[in-house]
Amino acid sequence: MKKSVILTGLRANNDLHLGNYLGALLPMVELQKKYAGKYQINLFVPDLHSFTTPIDHSKLYDQSLNNLKLFVASGLDLADPDTYIYRQSFVPAHSEMTVILNCFTHFGELGRMIQFKDKSSNKENVSAGLFDYPVLMAADILLYGAKYVPVGQDQTQHVELARDIGIRMNNKFGKDLLQPPEAEKDQITFAGQNNRLRVRDLSNPDKKMSKTNDSDKGVIFLTDDPDTAAKKVLGATTDSVGVINYDYDKQPGISNLLDILSALTNKTTDEICKIYVGQKQYKDLKEATSEAIKKFLTEFQTKLNEVDEKAVLGKLSASEEVMNKVANATLLKVQKAVGLRQA
Repeated sequence: MKKSVILTGLRANNDLHLGNYLGALLPMVELQKKYAGKYQINLFVPDLHSFTTPIDHSKLYDQSLNNLKLFVASGLDLADPDTYIYRQSFVPAHSEMTVILNCFTHFGELGRMIQFKDKSSNKENVSAGLFDYPVLMAADILLYGAKYVPVGQDQTQHVELARDIGIRMNNKFGKDLLQPPEAEKDQITFAGQNNRLRVRDLSNPDKKMSKTNDSDKGVIFLTDDPDTAAKKVLGATTDSVGVINYDYDKQPGISNLLDILSALTNKTTDEICKIYVGQKQYKDLKEATSEAIKKFLTEFQTKLNEVDEKAVLGKLSASEEVMNKVANATLLKVQKAVGLRQA
């Protein structure tokens, strides 16, 4: 590949939500616009990652396609020749590369992964797939020599592990075997992650909005009925302080609403705060945010319904053909290096 690669993806095991839209979908669309012609963008559906935790397997295939439609509805340009969309499982090299990389990854490294600790805590049965998730992610990255991997804060440790594994393989088999991703500091600077909005759960604002939450009460899904979503906002957990302040330590629920309203009305947080900070009732802020949510979902779902499925499938097929060639070439280099193929 001639251009440096930006790689990203979102699990397709559930409907995506407002936090995904503001924290991942929109930033990826903005990156595409900003770096058009300068970088290659690999936007993939990590469908193999999707069942490292329990899911409804009967819905996975359709959810994978819908995941891509959501990107298009968010503004992704399918006509961009440097953008590739593909499903992880449709490129078999991901699986074989993972098996090989497992043998050069330390058990202790995987045991220290924060995501594994969080998702496995208080669980009676935890899959080996969840434990091994970061190695599959390393394969996703290293197969394409991805330079930048925009991820949420909870995934930065995995990107660093991919870098460590790549460097380890290069030290053992030759410095040109794999191209590791950039270091964490450079990743954050490139993707502007310090400024990325992290939407909180409406019912429990101490936690981020997550599609794996047991209750949907505090999650605004992109497929929610707009009126239903507006009611979720009106019922959002706030506090007993009695005055609006922008303070995530003392008033996370109120601060979350201020940020959501800012993002959906294209106003800065400072502009929103000038309107609401100091008010002694929360009603006006909740109503304004609920109306903004309702308007956003109505417009977004209209765009989603207008997405040309044939165009998505055509781009998907063409991209998967190209990605198989690229991934297989990298896999062959690694197979030769470890002695599975004749050098």
